[in-house]
Amino acid sequence: MKAFEVKKGNVVEYNGGAYQIRDIERSSPQGRGGNVRFRFVMYSVPGGNKLDVSFDADDSLTEVELLRRQASFSYKDGDAFVFLDDEDYTPYTLDADAIGDDAGYITDGLAGIYVQVIDEQPVAIQLPQYVTLEVVETPPELKGGTATKRPKPAKLSTGIEIMVPEYIGNGEKVLVNTATGEFGGRATE
Repeated sequence: MKAFEVKKGNVVEYNGGAYQIRDIERSSPQGRGGNVRFRFVMYSVPGGNKLDVSFDADDSLTEVELLRRQASFSYKDGDAFVFLDDEDYTPYTLDADAIGDDAGYITDGLAGIYVQVIDEQPVAIQLPQYVTLEVVETPPELKGGTATKRPKPAKLSTGIEIMVPEYIGNGEKVLVNTATGEFGGRATE
């Protein structure tokens, strides 16, 4: 596939290894005739070594064949996260390095996760697009004459912080986009 087709969570071959794409930055050319470039933040799988590589939009990358197994988060074993396969209950254990920042979106029993498996080894996860998290600490809504919708910081039950609209209060459940870390609305659960 071409660099411009690569999505977050894809695993590609690079320098003889397998790397999961964690972040993609597109830079538009300056001036005429420049090429669009893509900067990928990739982590080796397994291993989790970070690489920062730029490609032209038309550069070819080979996607690594991997198994995607739908699973749910079961429990933490020390620093490791254990997920259970939704079909056959195979436990997949991934250490905190492999989970990285995604840890902030994982709650007890979270379903709809895909565990990526290469050679029977779980190497990475793909989270559902949105997860529901509880707001544990956010400043109260400012009462007053301004009708501006100013976002305010909110600390969530997993320890991450996101910006939420002013009307969101403590104890409310919110949807969080796992790709961007942005507020996605009130949770209806």
